[in-house]
Amino acid sequence: MTTTTTQSQILHHTAAFVSEILSKTDLRRRLFSTLRHRFPSSDQTTLNLAAETLENAISTSSTTTRSSSLNLAENLLLPLAGNPFSSLLLSLTYSLDRRRVDSALSLLDLFLSDPNLARTEIASPIFEELFLIHLLPVLQWFNDQRSKILSTLSTNVVNYGNDNEDYSMCDESVVFPSTKSLSNMSDGQTWELKELEKDYEEVMDDNCRILASYLKEVLENRDANNPIGPPPVILDNAGKVDRFDDSEEEQGMMRTGEVEISINGRYNPIWAKEERPVEMFKDSGSNKSKSLSFYPKRVSPEILTDQRSSWNLTTSPNLNSDSEVESSLDHTLAGSCSSESEAETEESNKKMALFESRQRETQKEKQLISAESSRSPDYPIAISKQTPPKDFVCPITNHLFDDPVTLETGQTYERKAIQEWFDRENLTCPITRQKLNSTNLPKTNYVLKRLIASWQEQNPGSVVINQSEKLGQESKPIIESVQMTSPNSVISQATIEGTVSELRHAISNLCTSEILKESETAVLRIERFWKEANMEGDIRTMLSKPPVINGFVEILFNSVDPKVLKATIFLLSELGSSDKAVIQTLTQVDSDVECIAVLLKRGLMEAVVLIYLLRASITNLVELDLLESLLVVIKKKDGDLPKMCVKPRTAAVLLLAQIFEGCEESSLSSFVNTMVYEKVIESVVSSLEAERAEERIAAVKILSKCMREDGKCRNNIADKAELAPVLESFMGASDQERFEIIQFLSELVKLNRRTFNEQVLHIIKDEGPLSTMHALLNYLQTALQEHCPVVAGLLLQLDLLSEPRKMSIYREEAIETLIGCLRNKDFPSVQTAAAETIMSLQGRFTVSGKSLTRAFLLKRAGLDKTYNSLARKDQLRNFSGENEETLEEEKAAEGWERKMAYVLVSHEFGLLFEALSEGLKSTNAPELWSACFVSTVWLLHMLKVLPDTGIRGTARVCLLKSLISIFKSSKDTEDKALSLLALSSFIQDPEGLCDLNSYIKDILKGLRELKRSTPLAFEMLKVLYEGQESSAEMWNHKELIQVDCSENGEVLSIVCFKDKIFSGHSDGTIKVWTGKGSILHLIQEVHEHTKAVTSLAFMPAVERLYSGSLDRTTRVWSVGDETIHCIQVHDMKDQVNNLVVANSISCFVPHGSGVKVHTWNGGSKLLNQNKYVKCLALVHGKLYCGCHDSSIQEINLATETLSTIQSGSRKLLGKANPIHALQIYGGLIYAATSSLDGAAVKIMNASNYNLVGSLPTILDVRAMAISSELIYLGCKRGTVEIWSREKYNRIDILQTGTNCKVLCLALDSNEELLVVGTSDGQIQAWGLS
Repeated sequence: MTTTTTQSQILHHTAAFVSEILSKTDLRRRLFSTLRHRFPSSDQTTLNLAAETLENAISTSSTTTRSSSLNLAENLLLPLAGNPFSSLLLSLTYSLDRRRVDSALSLLDLFLSDPNLARTEIASPIFEELFLIHLLPVLQWFNDQRSKILSTLSTNVVNYGNDNEDYSMCDESVVFPSTKSLSNMSDGQTWELKELEKDYEEVMDDNCRILASYLKEVLENRDANNPIGPPPVILDNAGKVDRFDDSEEEQGMMRTGEVEISINGRYNPIWAKEERPVEMFKDSGSNKSKSLSFYPKRVSPEILTDQRSSWNLTTSPNLNSDSEVESSLDHTLAGSCSSESEAETEESNKKMALFESRQRETQKEKQLISAESSRSPDYPIAISKQTPPKDFVCPITNHLFDDPVTLETGQTYERKAIQEWFDRENLTCPITRQKLNSTNLPKTNYVLKRLIASWQEQNPGSVVINQSEKLGQESKPIIESVQMTSPNSVISQATIEGTVSELRHAISNLCTSEILKESETAVLRIERFWKEANMEGDIRTMLSKPPVINGFVEILFNSVDPKVLKATIFLLSELGSSDKAVIQTLTQVDSDVECIAVLLKRGLMEAVVLIYLLRASITNLVELDLLESLLVVIKKKDGDLPKMCVKPRTAAVLLLAQIFEGCEESSLSSFVNTMVYEKVIESVVSSLEAERAEERIAAVKILSKCMREDGKCRNNIADKAELAPVLESFMGASDQERFEIIQFLSELVKLNRRTFNEQVLHIIKDEGPLSTMHALLNYLQTALQEHCPVVAGLLLQLDLLSEPRKMSIYREEAIETLIGCLRNKDFPSVQTAAAETIMSLQGRFTVSGKSLTRAFLLKRAGLDKTYNSLARKDQLRNFSGENEETLEEEKAAEGWERKMAYVLVSHEFGLLFEALSEGLKSTNAPELWSACFVSTVWLLHMLKVLPDTGIRGTARVCLLKSLISIFKSSKDTEDKALSLLALSSFIQDPEGLCDLNSYIKDILKGLRELKRSTPLAFEMLKVLYEGQESSAEMWNHKELIQVDCSENGEVLSIVCFKDKIFSGHSDGTIKVWTGKGSILHLIQEVHEHTKAVTSLAFMPAVERLYSGSLDRTTRVWSVGDETIHCIQVHDMKDQVNNLVVANSISCFVPHGSGVKVHTWNGGSKLLNQNKYVKCLALVHGKLYCGCHDSSIQEINLATETLSTIQSGSRKLLGKANPIHALQIYGGLIYAATSSLDGAAVKIMNASNYNLVGSLPTILDVRAMAISSELIYLGCKRGTVEIWSREKYNRIDILQTGTNCKVLCLALDSNEELLVVGTSDGQIQAWGLS
């Protein structure tokens, strides 16, 4: 008979199997863990990521997210075909994607790659349903071989083939009593059984592979009318190959009842001497009645624990708990022990029956004693309700782990034990015997340690006794210890009853006595009884009654005895921790909570636990004003605080987190300052390592708020924090708690030292129990919109710790998320958060954690005032670098900045620039616009140092117009400088320079305004100027207005200040003009001088105007918003020409020779008496004199020493050649004279007087004005020539329209307005267009 498997059968069973895995999270995790340990490989990272992605697809409710997660998982797994872990993950992925055939094919690949693992540990149901029916001949043949070997054993050995015990396929359990059988076997028989087991496994593996290929062929067969028959079964034993035909297979199936195997197809020989059999249970109600009965098999500890919830190994319905399962196992094993043990067990059971109705605890302890004699000597003894899981016990010491460490082989040991092993010069793992690469012990396995702590809390008093300790002990002490805690005698029972009676009396006194002392004594008795006895449920119920609780509360209100108050708080806390009704009773009256709070403030630290248990609202907690009291508790060490149901320090941290969450921003700042002042931060940091995840999360919340409020504590937190427990908490936390942790980590990496930042990032990346980056990626895919920017920013930083690769799924997902958030106009706050995250990725921060990106860019643009201010405030190091450490920090910062900028601008060929361009249009959202603007400037500036891959062209297309608009319209100098810094990145390539030149008219004015503030503007002007064919276009001047003042005579002097222009005339008039409304609008005219006003001077520091006149006076004018008025008149004793002023003195040219220096208090002195001075210039305490004989002198007014800059010359052709105008600008001396020697203007160095250049104009120069770029020369015939300061070439000529002389010139503060005064009384204004 041929058994043909159909496609529908395969799909039915594989779908059912995969569905069960998908529906059971614990089962799925166990399978994944088994595969990870069995197949460690270089592809483990990819497989873990695929598993996390699959979990995300299972848990999400979003169709889009599920689809993208499944596609991602499939793409990750397909290159890893052949890996069993990959095959299982692919099967689950295809099942979720409704691709049943592909799911089944991938599952069958598991049997091709590792059939042993597939049938025994991973996919036993599939083996049972699809493979086992074809392998019955193999099982029958090997059963015969085993029977031959065992046929010579004595009858007291259980024979699997005898007629006395009929182990049918429906038996619930079968136990192979190994010890007796082994004692009757010869060495030859033992060897034959081991060889048989080996051959059996190999043959089963070979046939499973063949059948898996057959089943895949059936699935792929498209011809339903031509079914495919199963392949013949192959037996290979000692070189002999047998193929079973149809008849043999039929015979094998008819003899199925005689076949004795385990349901997973593993052969089970006699147990080795020291191995313990395991009894497995089969649910009698299972629908798989055709299944063969279970036989004992060797199993690893991991699989043993898995069997409790596996699909084919179900617990017997007679057992209620894990402890009962183990108890049942022990009693079964007891059958193979001595008759003496059996008698002891029977006697113990009889004794227990006597107390069963009164003491359930006695029964449990007696069961434990009876089981002790039958337990295998290789296993530790549990003297508690439940034996600890074997994973919690060190294989060397047989004790519960105290400080577990996991070696590279995956085995875990007690630190002291394994260290002693290494100290004995052993270089291998004690269990696997695998040679270790390093004997340096890793950090403590915190995950395992906390699991043990949690188990101990659930099973108090559980102890593991080492075998060596057990051998040194007699059974008598053990029994005695049990008797001490179990009332199994009349005396002990009477003692207990007496104690209970005493307790009832104490409770009665507490509730009814009107004498305070009696009630206080009752509380102390109840406390003593509670601590000494094991409180049963009925006693707890009695104490939890409202009258008793009210009695305790009365004690709190009236007692002043600290001992009594502590006992009362202790008892209420213990009762409230296990009974919510107690809490409800306490919270019914607000004054009760307030009373407990008052006790805490008075120093009763135990009260903090009860306040925590009361679960008061956040508002109430804030109103109770508990901050200082909580800080006192937090500063204490756990050893200094009483032991309670909740550690007082833990309760204080949890309460503090709630208060921080609910208080107002103003109060929060005060709270943080108090914490910093009280030095509590370090104590809260230690809570990051707490056993309770709840306390760790609370510490994270507190520290995050502290760093945001007072960032200076950030370095201290980063230095002290142990992040491994925090990362462990992330895995099991809620979504909101996960975001709190991510916020904390993001704040933690905003340190002012780049090297320290990267150290913290490495810890975050490497010290999590699983891959931190995988966890962040999965969380990112389901996170709320407002959380995404922070998560993406942290993920991107972790990815960049290694050199940027061509492809990184973490980086791609992070940047895509940031761009998506930046474009999400439905959530403006998310847009702002994304832009600020991008800006902070530059990596420089102040001590307080504020981003330095803007200030640092301003420094690069030449405006370092903002940065220097921050540097002084936060004591930042100078970027020039003064020592090796500073240079190292700056090198690290530059390297990080370069890497980060590269991955951002390279993503999707500059896609980020498009998103930033959209953000720059959000002028109605200032914060968003500012963050986008700074991010844009940073990335464009970095293009200068990054290799050009065509990204500059993309950036120019996206951002050039926006930056030109900002530069042109912005009134903020810093914004102008930043936009200029960004634009300067475009001048490095010809196309960018060409585009900039097309906007030159739009930016020229701004460049001229900015050139005095930053050299960058000057450089830009220089580059753009060189790119212009005509200089006149670059410096085009346009006549604005001309005013006729001829009725007042010649215009002898002009000065400009702010938006006002002042002119002095030959009739003694001073006129005030303004540019408001219309250029040169006359707003005031004064006639206080009686003769010509020869010169005007302005002192900006005091906003005073000084006028010198031929009437021998100098007047001081106060300048108001609209008018000026004379506040002081100085009699100069001589005609005043060419007046210059300083703080306390004035200098002028008198009617005769020399220069007069006049102090404002009335004194005067004549200097340079040998020269007839024509013009003056006063700079930094040095007076420069231009004389009639063409000589120039420098006089140091402090020392009155005179130096000759240029010697005088003889008259040429009988004519004098005086210096008509003298200006000092930029360390150079500009002297204007006649053009008789071919150089009307000479330019000399002010420090060494060397000639550095000249302006070869042919006109006589009478006046001169100098800007940062240009030199204006006022000449005869109404001409103004414009020359370049840098190249000394003439740019343009302005014509005033008359043949008069230009007597004076003045420039406004922006160097955009030129005002000309002429000898025929005309005032003319020219502006740069």
